Amino acid sequence: MSTDRIAQLDRKTNETNITIEVNLDGDGIYNIDTGIGFFDHMLTLAAKHGIMDLNVKAEGDLYVDAHHTVEDVGIALGKCIEKALGDKKGITRYGTSFLPMDETLALVSMDISGRPYLVFEAEFNSPMVGEMDTELVEEFFRAVAFNAGITVHAKVLYGKNAHHMIEALFKAFGRALREAVTKDERIKGVMSTKGSL
Repeated sequence: MSTDRIAQLDRKTNETNITIEVNLDGDGIYNIDTGIGFFDHMLTLAAKHGIMDLNVKAEGDLYVDAHHTVEDVGIALGKCIEKALGDKKGITRYGTSFLPMDETLALVSMDISGRPYLVFEAEFNSPMVGEMDTELVEEFFRAVAFNAGITVHAKVLYGKNAHHMIEALFKAFGRALREAVTKDERIKGVMSTKGSL
């Protein structure tokens, strides 16, 4: 399979130092270390279920909290996705995944439109899972969407366990992204009557 849709980014600020590499045509291989165990777990799930290779090394000001690290990884991932997609010719553009996780059902639907937007609907019954604030889940997806130039709708339809709810969202995101970036030889140019995305 083609491995030309690869992007790498180094992002350094006063708060974080991040190196990330994405291969949209990978095999679901991952090597992730953000210093936040639960976040690492979620990113590995997105990579595995998205069948994309993902390498992430992040050092952040975790003595403050996890906010800067989670958000900045989202920014870097979004930029890498946009770069890896290139001219977007031939991609399906849309992707949707309903993902069951025990008592939870989550939905992620996206449009690689060039118009960044996030609709996020989830209420977690716990402020933390591991060392990660549950409110950072929305911040992560916002950072990815706005830096990748994609419209993302993420919703937990129902659920009780915060771990399951977040896990279902990350898995669904990976699967929806995999569908949206898939190339279809019948698509000539880009999937838009405008002629560009």
